[in-house]
Amino acid sequence: MQRFPDKFFIWPVIKQRSLFFDVSQRSNRTNVLNYRPNNSFGVGLGFYLFEVAFEVTSSIPLNEKSRNTYGESDVRDLQINFLAKNFGGDVFRQSYSGFYVADPNQLVSTDDEYAKRPDIEMTNTGVNGIYIFNHEKFSLRSAYNYSERQLKTGGSFVVTGTLNTLRLKADSTILGSRYRDFFPLGGSFDQMHYTTFALAPGYTFSLVYRSFFLNTSLAIGPAHHWIYYKPAGAREQFDISINTYADIRMALGYNSDRFFAGMSYVTQSRDIRFDDIRFTSNSSVFRILAGFRFREVGILKKRAVDLVPLDLVH
Repeated sequence: MQRFPDKFFIWPVIKQRSLFFDVSQRSNRTNVLNYRPNNSFGVGLGFYLFEVAFEVTSSIPLNEKSRNTYGESDVRDLQINFLAKNFGGDVFRQSYSGFYVADPNQLVSTDDEYAKRPDIEMTNTGVNGIYIFNHEKFSLRSAYNYSERQLKTGGSFVVTGTLNTLRLKADSTILGSRYRDFFPLGGSFDQMHYTTFALAPGYTFSLVYRSFFLNTSLAIGPAHHWIYYKPAGAREQFDISINTYADIRMALGYNSDRFFAGMSYVTQSRDIRFDDIRFTSNSSVFRILAGFRFREVGILKKRAVDLVPLDLVH
């Protein structure tokens, strides 16, 4: 494993975060609706200074054609990530309003390809974590924040987990009148929220050839959900269920002594079921970046903890 204690990094980055969900019948995935936000990519700069990595991005404005086709979404997405040698995690709050509905099975034929739902609001708040067992021979940081360089092919067993609360509400039923005949009566809900606690074992592996790498990670495990939902025109309902949680990561790139570049995709999926409905939510991050390492000089040689006054430490 190669580390860079005497270097600081700078990289331009293109990033897209997203929060979306699917609704289908509990026992039949043929009738499925995909609810997606119309959010744009962000562009910005990333830095690795004082052994801390951070990125600043600004969203690219949507063009008029995109707004006419998919509608508009109000997106507020705050995430704080950290990645150490053998563990990592992130704290997040995602607030999205305005979705469009994709109908992959064409349950309803209309002139309007996408039903627009500006009234749907979705909020996701929580923490994710990952523990890496074989951190001596495998580096997740090499593939995702480039603070290290893995020199040989290798992998590790991992355990990932999440504790999060998701809230969804709309002015009318989530499915709407257009798809009422394709879903059971219990699917006519206009509010729901659930809290998830999940632990998922898995494996991560990086194939390394010279300075090129390909990483894949997959963790799947049980998730405990505390569910609240309100059918339209009926009393609120409560339920408890155990279903699945999945953490998937993929990265491809180039990581040399000085230059690095790559793309990555990380997604967490939570699947719950109530009445005759199957509801799957996904949060994801897609990144493309390229950067360069420079030799540290002066104050840049210090670590973040060295910049904190001693009286604050104690």
